Amino acid sequence: MRTLFDMKNKLLSFLGICRRARKLVIGAEAAAESVTGGKSRLVLYASDFSRGSLKKLRAAAEANGVEVLMLPVTKEELSLALGRLSGALSVEDEGFAKKLREMIKSEQGGEFDENKG
Repeated sequence: MRTLFDMKNKLLSFLGICRRARKLVIGAEAAAESVTGGKSRLVLYASDFSRGSLKKLRAAAEANGVEVLMLPVTKEELSLALGRLSGALSVEDEGFAKKLREMIKSEQGGEFDENKG
């Protein structure tokens, strides 16, 4: 049986791969620019991301038809994995976005955040 720890490590490792492939935009403002610029395929945010910032990011994503999902990790865990302090990300590749959606949704038993905030 896989544990939450295993899932987090797998997810964070995959985000690292996305970053090295230069398909991950880190930071709320940069993610919003990615969304409004039509490059974003998926927006992700940490479980403890600011609700005020999330509201703005979600509005941009909704206006541009981009899905928003909560990661089952904190800003600190995300920042340690990516080497940069942040609570929000934009994925700019459909293949990576699809894999991340599958990972998040399957590991959370189909329960993911679409409208929280």
